[in-house]
Amino acid sequence: MVFKRLLGSLGVGGPTVDTVLDPGAARPGGALTGQVHLKGGEADFDIEHITLELVARVEAEHDEGESEGVVAFERFTVGGGFRLGAGQQHSVPFTVTLPWETPITELYGQALGIVLGVRTELAVAGARDKGDLDQLNIAPLPAQEAVLEAFGALGFGFRSADLEYGRIGGTGQQLPFYQEIELTPSPQYADRVNEVEVTFLANPGGMEVVLEADKRGGLLSGGHDALTRFTVGHHDSRDWNTEVDGWMRQLVEHRASYGAHGAYGHGDPYAGHGHYGHGGHHDDHHRSGPGMGTVVAAGAAGLAVGVVGGMVAAEVVDEVGDFFEGDEEDEG
Repeated sequence: MVFKRLLGSLGVGGPTVDTVLDPGAARPGGALTGQVHLKGGEADFDIEHITLELVARVEAEHDEGESEGVVAFERFTVGGGFRLGAGQQHSVPFTVTLPWETPITELYGQALGIVLGVRTELAVAGARDKGDLDQLNIAPLPAQEAVLEAFGALGFGFRSADLEYGRIGGTGQQLPFYQEIELTPSPQYADRVNEVEVTFLANPGGMEVVLEADKRGGLLSGGHDALTRFTVGHHDSRDWNTEVDGWMRQLVEHRASYGAHGAYGHGDPYAGHGHYGHGGHHDDHHRSGPGMGTVVAAGAAGLAVGVVGGMVAAEVVDEVGDFFEGDEEDEG
């Protein structure tokens, strides 16, 4: 869906911009392609630059609770330095490379509730305006899909996904936020774990998989979080079901106190919690993704996301428009 509007800062009669992304979902670290279509206004304009900005709706935790906001996490200048004549139509093709940590927004073609967008900024004779916003769809990398597929095959179910502002200490995280994919436990672990959160931190050489389990408390002890991480290659050939089951066994058998170190064989021990970037501590952070009327069919087919009433995709698209349009108004 394209949210196209007149470049208000240029006044009536200014040019309009319409960015069209090529069909299909992109992938983290891969190419994003499309064209920026310009239509001249009532006079000639000098186009100084055309910039694409990747933006995300991100949640932040603070002392007063939670809030949401827009985070711009990458910018690309894709054109400029030419005159756009009155009424002239001009197209600028582009190919840019997405950050490796770009969150995934869909799994098996179904939306996860993550809101990403590509916002187009046009600079004309000293005036700037973010004149176009497009929804950005990101499919998982093969290793990400393999890990999620294994969780599904082991009986875990999809609960929700969101983006959290902050950094995970001890990792190579580059973006100012990270994605959490929340899973319901399989029957094997349901008596020990309330939920499992999976975070992927991809890079050119591979991927860190950060796992966090909200562990159930016993009669004499309260529940606590256990967290660790593992490193995999983009093209590793593993028995992923056995691998992920081993990760879970190590995670739930972690007996140390919250945020402590542990020795996990070939998995990297997580060095200090620091998960939420605010003193390394958080209380209850169980959240639901936006518009997530979803259920999961977990089994041999993996984490197949089902849509209840066919509403998920439409709700997410509507929220993209409402959310980012509201942000533009706030920016004044």
